[in-house]
Amino acid sequence: MAVELDLQRIQNLIKEESEKLNNRTQRSKEMYERARHHLCNGVGSTYQARDPWPIYIAEGSGPHIVDVDGNKYYDFHNGYGSMIQGHGHPMVMDALKERYPKGSHFGCATEEDVIVAEELSRRWGLPKWRFTNSGSESTMDAIRIARAYTGRDTIVKIFGSYHGHHDGVMVSIGVPYDKIGDRFTLKSLPYGGGIPQSIVDMTYSVHFNDAEAMERRIIELDKEGKKPACVIMEAAMMNLGVVLPEDGYLRQVRDICTRHNVVLIFDEVKTGMCIAAGGATEYFGVTPDLVTLAKALGAGLPSGAIGGTEEVMSVVEDGTVYQVGTFSGNPLSMAAAAVSLTEILTPKAYSHLDHLNDRIVKGCQAVIDKYDLPGYALGIQSKGCVTFSDTKITDYATYIANQQDALCDAAWVWNMNRGIFMTPGREEEWTLSVTHTDEAIDAYIAAFDSLAAELTR
Repeated sequence: MAVELDLQRIQNLIKEESEKLNNRTQRSKEMYERARHHLCNGVGSTYQARDPWPIYIAEGSGPHIVDVDGNKYYDFHNGYGSMIQGHGHPMVMDALKERYPKGSHFGCATEEDVIVAEELSRRWGLPKWRFTNSGSESTMDAIRIARAYTGRDTIVKIFGSYHGHHDGVMVSIGVPYDKIGDRFTLKSLPYGGGIPQSIVDMTYSVHFNDAEAMERRIIELDKEGKKPACVIMEAAMMNLGVVLPEDGYLRQVRDICTRHNVVLIFDEVKTGMCIAAGGATEYFGVTPDLVTLAKALGAGLPSGAIGGTEEVMSVVEDGTVYQVGTFSGNPLSMAAAAVSLTEILTPKAYSHLDHLNDRIVKGCQAVIDKYDLPGYALGIQSKGCVTFSDTKITDYATYIANQQDALCDAAWVWNMNRGIFMTPGREEEWTLSVTHTDEAIDAYIAAFDSLAAELTR
């Protein structure tokens, strides 16, 4: 049995450590006072905000970043998982130096587009590709392609999964759980304001790791004349920490979508390039009809991609779908992606990530066992987390039922004060880079050990 932690002690620890962090980030405070006059909340994206002020970053190199106060951290945030290559990788810099003098943008096709598409096709086993500038664009375009291919409007997603900030998928994410209904008839609720109810009503959700509920929902929607165009999902959920598919689940989903003529989309914005050379598609051995990529693809530059079968992508090739974007396939982004795919994210790099993953997962689990903490460590290649729960998290329902938000908040601020820059919140996870070393992993484990000792003394 896990030790029962004192919630008040955790809250006191959060308060003490937050005061320390605030004292260490006074230049960030000054920058916030300047920024908030013209930047909403002082940041360029809501997810960058923090109370009482955000941490402003000055620079990064390899596995490290430095904030504007000069505090140096090992970076396990890595730009929400985008920087598997590490910061300022010399091969990426050389590629950009070579490309920029030749022109940084044309709005026309370049050879770099071809190189990247060939490599993605090889890795994913999907023959046809198009480029975007972000994960949101990738998932938005993939859903449009699926709708055009099937001639249907509704979609099915996994309850609790995030697929970008366009209206169709800003549904059934972080919503009041007591209002969602039973597992076979989960209600569709908007995630934030400004989302038309008519769009919300075209998106239906099912729980992860529940193939029976998915098939039943598809059949019922079909009877109502609302058969979905697609199922969009992460093969492994990556915004509840890390939640892996149960044995056989993805193959069941693949079979359900095939039998019911529903397009299967794997959102690999977080897993693409990060858990295997061919992402979750390779790792789990199940091939979707469409795959969406972004984050790690551009080695720090904005980029995204959609890959698919000849059949489904035919609606792009014949002009039925206008898959467009002024900066899609931008020469600088593609130059960075090309060198990353062909020179950096090599078999040797993935072996290194396997080694680091094994070290951090075993080290964190040893801490959990040593102090009898409620939780477990889980990782696959560059992605992983400590999940603070006595119960294995398999979907959003078990996630909500076993929340340990205070413990996550305590871990984040404790790590920040010990030189470990983390993605905040229970929903996120660590991302390793090819530039991380055993020393970086040991620093992470040492910080976790010291937190556990403080919580249980």
